[in-house]
Amino acid sequence: MKSKVMNAINEIRPSLQADGGDIKLVSVNEKTGIVKVELQGACRGCPMAQVTLKQGVEAFLKNKVPEVKKVVAVD
Repeated sequence: MKSKVMNAINEIRPSLQADGGDIKLVSVNEKTGIVKVELQGACRGCPMAQVTLKQGVEAFLKNKVPEVKKVVAVD
């Protein structure tokens, strides 16, 4: 599952980088389906980061990797 999540993150990464941000995979819990990521660059501290995380990253990952149940940002 981790490799599928990493591949999906690599697909969405250019969109984040286009706005001066980036994303780093921190961990994948295969039992719970929780993916932890670190938002970087302009995404870190951006007022829209939570929207980007939930409606962008989480929705994309759930679509690409159905085992993903939730995406959480960590510092």
